[in-house]
Amino acid sequence: MKIFNKTVLITGGASGIGRIMGKMALQKGAACLIIWDINEQHLSEVQDELSSLGKVYCHKADISSPESIDAAYTDTVRECGTVDILINCAGIITNNKRFFEQDDTDVQRTIGINTNGAMLVTLRFIKDMVARNDGHICNVTSSAGMLALPRMALYSASKWASIGWSESITLELEEMHSRVKVTTIAPYFINTGMFDGIKSFFRIRKPEEVAAKTLRAIEHDTRYKGIPFSSHFIRLMQGIFPYGLFNFIFGHVCGLYTVMNSFKGRAN
Repeated sequence: MKIFNKTVLITGGASGIGRIMGKMALQKGAACLIIWDINEQHLSEVQDELSSLGKVYCHKADISSPESIDAAYTDTVRECGTVDILINCAGIITNNKRFFEQDDTDVQRTIGINTNGAMLVTLRFIKDMVARNDGHICNVTSSAGMLALPRMALYSASKWASIGWSESITLELEEMHSRVKVTTIAPYFINTGMFDGIKSFFRIRKPEEVAAKTLRAIEHDTRYKGIPFSSHFIRLMQGIFPYGLFNFIFGHVCGLYTVMNSFKGRAN
């Protein structure tokens, strides 16, 4: 779906790649950009930054809360009408603790935002898209949703679920011969501050690169896009290599199993 003259909603769009995608969408001629985020200061900043490029509406929304989603949804429909493109970009990582060191709050926050949040937001918009037989949903997940890493149990679990859900609704819509499209994006670590402190054998991706490739994937109705392209082969390699050999090469030689040991994350 072309972005020109379309209404685009981005969750988590007041920072990171969401903010960059919002700016790029306006530069591509989006008729209206809607930003949902929980950080009021960032919302104010992005409103000031992007308003000169086009129509921008910002709403505080906690996507782990159905009540907060409903309030933002009502305001969005009143101000902008139907949403053509929904980009589920909001996400968090709480810490780099091992699973047995986590608590109930860590579990609920991670799954509540990374998994349930995207589903709850999508429920509010997909029904209208299906009814009018037009629209596009983009779910920004992670390569951690295909490759389990130590000290990332909660994050990996949330992204595995997101990928499975996103691919399932893709198939459901295709079986219905619907013109509503779904794009699943699975990037490697991105240099947005979310994963500050990690040490990676593989290149950490620039946020501008991921943002640009995500929007191009939407414009080309791409079903699934791993970033970098080599991540498309993760499942193949897991199926071909014996478990021990796969762990040795990628976990120990490439150092993926220690990548989170030095994790700091955002200060705030």
